[in-house]
Amino acid sequence: MAQLTGGQQPVLILPEGTSRYLGRDAQRMNILAGKVLAETVRTTLGPKGMDKMLVDSLGDIVVTNDGVTILKEMDIEHPAAKMLVEVAKTQEDEVGDGTTTAVIIAGDLLKKAEELLDMDIHPTIIAMGYRQAARKAQEILDSISISASDRDTLLKVAMTAMTGKGTEKARKPLAELVVDAVKQVEENGEVDKDHIKIEKKEGGSVDDSVLVQGVIIDKERVHPGMPKKVENAKIALLNCPIEVKETEVDAEIRITDPSQMQAFIEQEEKMIRDMVDKIVSTGANVLFCQKGIDDLAQHYLAKGGVLAVRRVKKSDIEKLSKATGAKIVTNIEDLSEEDLGEAGKVVEKKISGEEMIFVEECKEPKAVTILVRGSTEHVVSEVERAIEDAIGVVSATVEDEKVVAGGGAPEVEIAKKLKDYSESISGREQLAVAAFAEALEVVPKTLAENAGLDSIDTLVD
Repeated sequence: MAQLTGGQQPVLILPEGTSRYLGRDAQRMNILAGKVLAETVRTTLGPKGMDKMLVDSLGDIVVTNDGVTILKEMDIEHPAAKMLVEVAKTQEDEVGDGTTTAVIIAGDLLKKAEELLDMDIHPTIIAMGYRQAARKAQEILDSISISASDRDTLLKVAMTAMTGKGTEKARKPLAELVVDAVKQVEENGEVDKDHIKIEKKEGGSVDDSVLVQGVIIDKERVHPGMPKKVENAKIALLNCPIEVKETEVDAEIRITDPSQMQAFIEQEEKMIRDMVDKIVSTGANVLFCQKGIDDLAQHYLAKGGVLAVRRVKKSDIEKLSKATGAKIVTNIEDLSEEDLGEAGKVVEKKISGEEMIFVEECKEPKAVTILVRGSTEHVVSEVERAIEDAIGVVSATVEDEKVVAGGGAPEVEIAKKLKDYSESISGREQLAVAAFAEALEVVPKTLAENAGLDSIDTLVD
């Protein structure tokens, strides 16, 4: 883009070919981007919403009706549209569900704002009216909410979050897994969703999904001579390697006769054996190591009857600590009996042809695992997304102890009361508040349309 100087010589300010939009044109471009994005996910809303098939540049296919997943997979470049994607991501992070609803409401607010702009109402007035309406809507929402802390209500909340996400036949059992998991990790009325691990494996049916009172590690024993099952497990967690340390500076050993070589090898073996003896002496019979375990150490651990797993992810080590009560130790010399955690049993199981370590029957674990099963990769991934959404909303319900009805009922009630409220406002903000109210009606309208019903008749009824 260029500006002309007095001598009509163009001066380049922005790269050649850049387009610049001002005033009403810029507003319309941004509003259009938001409306298009909202329309994209609108057909996925509700129990009768349709799935979207997304194919990326590599040919990978994602089939889902989860709003935030669809928006993340789309290669969006328009800055205004990107802001709507951020709305969905924030909704996902804060609550775990309601991403599609948030986007279509935002899209309709933009649509109503465009109508107000056509009536020559200034954008500042529209923004002020929208903020005023949002504050009032929050008050109305609080007034129509009901107390919810009992298990039955939490189950209904979980099932609602999973509706229309490929879990219809197994909604009830999956909801029970979610509620049990959330209640198990709850501490002082707060829920850390990171303490609920979701492990997915293809094979079996969705009904085969289970909640483990402990942690599942997608690893196998490091040595075939180790026990496959350990009952009354005493668990050690190490954040250091069980191998001979290498020097930090370049060093070489000069050997002048074979006996020196043998002495060097024996010394290395002794160092490894001392490490293993230290672990076994504490009473540990299960070991999870975040770093590597030397081949010789594996042999001695197997001889000592210890089930060991190496290169366990940091997040899994932390969950094991929360579940078993074990302390994460960074130096083997510091390991003691007090650092060990406990579990009813630790067992290696074959799931869909792959070995996994199950740390089960922990006493009052503050980290649990939901193992998700399904016939295909698509089914497992969609069930995983449904469970993540359910965990989010159940956690929010446990913390807030409030719920509202579903099916667009709260939006209809808020819209009705906002319209009444708008009549008490003087000035042009009144029109913005009324527009905000009308925008909320897009939720019940969309639910009706996706179910094949007439949206106007449904609202009137």
